[in-house]
Amino acid sequence: MTDITLARPAPAPGITEADTVLTGDRPTGPLHLGHYAGSLANRLRLQRLCRQFVLIADLQALTDNAADPGRVSRNVMEVALDHLAIGIDPARSHIALQSAMPELAELAMLYLNLVTVARLERNPTVRDEIRQRGFARDLPAGFLCYPVSQAADITAVAATLVPVGADQAPMLEQTVEVVRAVNRLAGDAVLPEPRILLSATPRLPGLDGQGKMGKSAGNAIDLRADADTVRAAIRRMYTDPGHVRAEDPGRVEGNVVFAYLDAFDPDPAGVAALKQRYRAGGLGDMAVKRRLEEVLNALLAPIRTRRAEFARAPDEVRAILRRGTEAARAEAARTLDAVRAAFGLVRP
Repeated sequence: MTDITLARPAPAPGITEADTVLTGDRPTGPLHLGHYAGSLANRLRLQRLCRQFVLIADLQALTDNAADPGRVSRNVMEVALDHLAIGIDPARSHIALQSAMPELAELAMLYLNLVTVARLERNPTVRDEIRQRGFARDLPAGFLCYPVSQAADITAVAATLVPVGADQAPMLEQTVEVVRAVNRLAGDAVLPEPRILLSATPRLPGLDGQGKMGKSAGNAIDLRADADTVRAAIRRMYTDPGHVRAEDPGRVEGNVVFAYLDAFDPDPAGVAALKQRYRAGGLGDMAVKRRLEEVLNALLAPIRTRRAEFARAPDEVRAILRRGTEAARAEAARTLDAVRAAFGLVRP
């Protein structure tokens, strides 16, 4: 299978084949264009440069889906298919299942002794997500502690690079704090400090222009969406409410269609020309939306084809997951031995 063509340049300099990448997703629904812009496109580039682990974080998904665990289990294969469909190569990137790695649970338990409840409550990403979900005092302990679980995921494979959106930066800060605490205990740098890699498009807006694109908000375009679904989604995209007629000058800022063109159109000069015409007047919304429809279907058509091919071979997909998990567990076992030693624990 050929690689997917990307619209954006390669990652920033400083990334070498000596780096190890840890990234992944919670299997709570299909992956969408927001995931692609925010992280998946980077994963495709990174797998050509260095070793990469892609974690399907089903345990973390349970922290706010324990009342409906079937939602998580049903989506494990779907998320695996989405990764393979975009071009994640199992020969270059290990796709691992979080719940099949018991080493992560022991690492998280050890790290919890190094993190206070007050520090977890100060994490701005956790605070925002608690508010969004309306947990208040009914907050599941697992949800409050999931930054520690993430620290276990990252350090288990000795990751040095973590590609995330800007809203996840506080999570990586907590991982670095845990790493430093373990290294102080050990009296040596037994764990590497991971670096953050931000996407060129860290927050893709939802179709309605209200907040970022999300699974639960109903304002996303799935990577598996067919051409008709893409067309319907683009038709209802938020543009400029003051741009009533084609000849009226329009606003590009806050216009979701142009935000998507910036993220996905491989011709930035052409997008700049469209913006100029739109601002000056004489370019209708439908003309801009047709351009976006062409761009998105050019991106998604090969993804749909690849997904259908893998979906017809579920045993192969499960084998890919097993091999990726085994590779990740081998790394995690070495990390766990080092962390246990830092805590003075010995095996009988």
